[in-house]
Amino acid sequence: MFLNDLLTLEHEGWHSLCTGNGGSFYGRTMTRDGIMILSHGQALGRDEVIASLAAAPPWESYEITGAKLTTLTSTSAILTYTGSAQRTGDTVPFRALMSTVYVHEDGRWRIALYQQTPIPG
Repeated sequence: MFLNDLLTLEHEGWHSLCTGNGGSFYGRTMTRDGIMILSHGQALGRDEVIASLAAAPPWESYEITGAKLTTLTSTSAILTYTGSAQRTGDTVPFRALMSTVYVHEDGRWRIALYQQTPIPG
């Protein structure tokens, strides 16, 4: 139902992480009380995400595969996929199952929850 819209947003997010603009993108896109749960187990609120991404090295490349949408209501959905990304100098790409809970508020889709589950090497 909303797969293309949400997948486009997900690509925009990854692109922002590759260009060093992740803090700005996620600051605009996350809900005020949004949470990111990262692969190493750290849970960050929106303001913490903005601050951490300001200091994060950019990704060189990324790939989204196997995207699936689970519609919860007419204004909420979960996008799941396998994500892989590589930073310059890394010998092994980062790979994880990704889940993003989107809610439609203030006339646009926003991220309420994002979670990474690492895929063992």
